[in-house]
Amino acid sequence: MTLPAAKRPVGLLALLALGINGIVGVGIFFAPADVARGAPGWQSILVFAVTGLALAPVAVTFSTIGRRFDEDGGPVVFARAAFGEMASFLVGWIAYVSAVASTTAVMSGLTAAVAPAAWGPHSKGLAAAGLATGLAVVCAAGIRLSAWVWTALTALKLVPLVALVAAYAFAGFPGPASPATPAPALSLLRAALLATFTYQGFEIVPVIAGQVRSSERTIPWAIGGALGSSALLYVALQAACVAALPALGSSGAPLADTAAVFGGPLLARVVALGTSVSALGIAFGMVATTPRYLSALATGGRSLPFDFERIAGNGVPLRALFVTWVLVVSLLQAGSLNEFFALSSVAVLAQYGVTALSLMTLARRREQGLGPPDAWSSVPTIVVTIALVSGAHAREVGVGVGALFLGLLLRGYHRRRR
Repeated sequence: MTLPAAKRPVGLLALLALGINGIVGVGIFFAPADVARGAPGWQSILVFAVTGLALAPVAVTFSTIGRRFDEDGGPVVFARAAFGEMASFLVGWIAYVSAVASTTAVMSGLTAAVAPAAWGPHSKGLAAAGLATGLAVVCAAGIRLSAWVWTALTALKLVPLVALVAAYAFAGFPGPASPATPAPALSLLRAALLATFTYQGFEIVPVIAGQVRSSERTIPWAIGGALGSSALLYVALQAACVAALPALGSSGAPLADTAAVFGGPLLARVVALGTSVSALGIAFGMVATTPRYLSALATGGRSLPFDFERIAGNGVPLRALFVTWVLVVSLLQAGSLNEFFALSSVAVLAQYGVTALSLMTLARRREQGLGPPDAWSSVPTIVVTIALVSGAHAREVGVGVGALFLGLLLRGYHRRRR
């Protein structure tokens, strides 16, 4: 069910906040040091800037095709229109399983970080399950409330980061604290791959298209605004870190350490707290959007049972949300999540590649109001996807193949039962 345009509660501000919330996660609090190890000094600033520019065609691809589909699902819907049900199921299933695993990992890490030291693994698991339940209850109350919550959490997570940039500016934008030695090309490429993963997240914007007012106009602005503003923020944060920390590559908490240099202990504590706020924002955004992959997969009851595609009058796929909550709570009690978390990069690559190919196919067939000139961004998007594939580990690919095999078994069982 897609809500009538007049009743859709998500406007540009909320959708922009969802995109920024998806991009600006926990990773940026640690990535400046990781990137600096491969690209010392000012080169790491350049890496963040060039990586943001390189991802601009990917954002254009998602914007161009996303504005043509006025329903939830994003890449699931794109693949179905271009290639049919099987391709749609494959990309949707890997995206859903990855999102469930990532949600679980973020909640587990957040609980471990804020729970009292005396708590054992069982207590932390129960606390994480309680967090998952609370977030699911808020999401079940309606997409309007969810939009307010993720917008507020996005604003809160940006406060310490913007404050750090402001402190750097107040100090007069000092240059690098230590000279940079030229890095080998391979080292710079690895640094760029690390930076790329901090920019991922804008692809979730079209996933809630069926709840967005004037989605044809709003989705492109939200995707472009989320990537553009995040890129500017990342470049400024990296410049601050390079200016503050001569040994940036060895810092365990680069943003907090940089905040201590430019703003003292108070700002350092605020930035450190921002890590947990950011994790909470990411977790909530995932709980709000992940069930929509499942509901899009089940459209028409063709791939999955239980009518997961049903969306309540408040804009929430309650059955899909319930199953997602059950899976997250179960995984939170299962122990190590490393293998599941490895799906994250595979799922993003699948969405980038399939979306680019879907745009090319639909433009060639002149469907959905698209023509060949609209597909120009698909080629650089595929180039970026291939570059990212080159940095994927065999374990990640193996876990992705295993997840797809499990999904195909479930799909085949359902179709035989029908």
